[in-house]
Order: sequence, then C-alpha cells, then structure tokens
Amino acid sequence: MKHAEMQRIGDKVVAVLKTIYDPEIPVDIFELGLVYDVQLSDQKGAKILMTLTSPNCPVAESLPAEVAEKVEALDEIDQATVTLTFDPPWSQDMMSEAAKLELGFL
Repeated sequence: MKHAEMQRIGDKVVAVLKTIYDPEIPVDIFELGLVYDVQLSDQKGAKILMTLTSPNCPVAESLPAEVAEKVEALDEIDQATVTLTFDPPWSQDMMSEAAKLELGFL
C-alpha cells in the first residue's frame, strides 16, 4: 500500500478516535493523550496501543471494545486490535493543548 493511502487511512482512524470520549472527562480519547500508537497493516488491520486515565477506570473493559468496534466500522479496516498499557502511566501532560484549554488547565 502506498504511503499516501496509509496516511489517508490513518487520518480516518484518528478522526474516529476523536469521536470517542472518556466518560469522566468531556474530551475525546485522542486529545486526552490516551492513544499512544496506531499501526496500520496492508491486510486492512489496525493495532492501537492505548491507556486509560487510571487502571481502575470504570470503562476498562468497554472502552477498548468501543475503540475496536468503531475503527472496524471503517471500510478500510477489517480488524482492529486494541491493547491496553499502563507504561507509561497517563498524566495530564499527555493531553493536547486543545484538551488542556477545554478543561481550563491553560
């Protein structure tokens, strides 16, 4: 797959991630910095490495499933694998400037 095509699909995956919100914080998971990495494969696969705001997050089971389901809804993705990690642990420093502004941290 060409680089431009991968970039286009990657942009679509990010757009989907920006529609998924943390239930406790009114900011999407991408801007919160919960998504550490997105890798695409030529076989219409996506691997997403993400974290949660805390290991005890009430959506620890449902949020990764929601991410996989919504990414797989894209025509370009047949299988999305979501892996949770807590290394490094999430902190407010990982939020985008937009998220910090929205939450009044700037």
